[in-house]
Amino acid sequence: MKVQDRAAFTGIVERHRRELQVHCYRMLGSFEESEDLVQETFLRAWRRRDTFEGRSTLRTWLYRIATNACLDALHRRPTGKVIADGPEVAWLGPFPDRLLEEIPAEEAEPDAAVVSKETIELAFLVAIQHLPPKQRAVLILRDVLGWSAKETGSLMEASVASVNSALQRARATMKEQLPERRLEWAPESDPTEAERALLDRYVEATEEADMDAFVEMLRDDARFSMPPEPGVWVGGEAIVACWKEGGADDPAKLGHMRGILTRANRQPAVACYVKKPGTDHYRPMALDVLRIEEGELAEIVTFPPSVFPHFELPPRL
Repeated sequence: MKVQDRAAFTGIVERHRRELQVHCYRMLGSFEESEDLVQETFLRAWRRRDTFEGRSTLRTWLYRIATNACLDALHRRPTGKVIADGPEVAWLGPFPDRLLEEIPAEEAEPDAAVVSKETIELAFLVAIQHLPPKQRAVLILRDVLGWSAKETGSLMEASVASVNSALQRARATMKEQLPERRLEWAPESDPTEAERALLDRYVEATEEADMDAFVEMLRDDARFSMPPEPGVWVGGEAIVACWKEGGADDPAKLGHMRGILTRANRQPAVACYVKKPGTDHYRPMALDVLRIEEGELAEIVTFPPSVFPHFELPPRL
C-alpha cells in the first residue's frame, strides 16, 4: 500500500472499525478487549502496509491481521482464564446495538451474518468461547464471514483438509453448547407488540419490586447469570429466590429502582438504576440483557454498571 501519511492511512482503514470490532468481539467475548484489538490491528496494518499488494481486498487483509491479533491475545490469556465445564463465561460483556448500526450497509450486506442476531446474541458468544482459539477462528471465518476453506487455510497457514476438520469439530461443539430451541427464535431485531408489552411489564416490575410479576414472566426453564460472577440459576422460582436474597424485594433496604430500555447484542436490555435510602438521585446498578421466547422471558444476563458508558447511558438520573 503506497500510503505513507499516517492520517491518510487512518482514514482509509477507519471505515472498517466497527465490523472489525465485532469480529474481535466474537473471538474474545469481551467488549473492552475488542476495542483494544482493533487498535492493535490498525497498528499492525500501518507497520505492514508495504506488504499489502492488492491480491486481496483491503477488508480481507484487515480481517487477516485482526484474526491473528486475536489469536495472539488468546494465547496470552492467563491459564486460569479458561472455560470450565459450566456454561458461564466470566469475561463476557455486552455489545451495544448502536455500534452495530455504524457498520456501513455496503459492508454488512454481502455478509449479513456480520451483524445478524444469530451470530451476535449472547448465547452464540457464550457457546463460541468453548472452542479452542483456532477452531473458533475457523468457525467465524467459514460460517459467519463466509470465507472459503482455501482462504481460511491461507490465513491460518493450514491445509484445506485441516480447516475442514477443525470446522467439523467446531460445529459439533457449538451444537452441544447452543440452546436446543435456538433456531426457533425470531430473527427480527425489533420487538413485536407482545414483546414490547413484556418489556414494559419488566420495567414496571423492576420499579415496583414486584417479584410475583417476575415469576409470571419467566419461563419454567429460564436462566439467569451475572458475569463475571460464577453460577447459573435455572427456573423462575430459583431466579426470584436469588434476587430476594440480595434484597430486591425490599426497596426500604435496597433502594428504589428505575429502568431504561436499551439494546445489546440484538437483544432487548434494561438499564437498572437505584436510588439508595437517604439519597436524592439514581445511580447505575446493572444492565439486564433479555432473551424473549414465545412471549416469556427465557434468559436474563446481568452485567455490572461498569458497562453503562459503552451504551452512552447517563451516570445518574
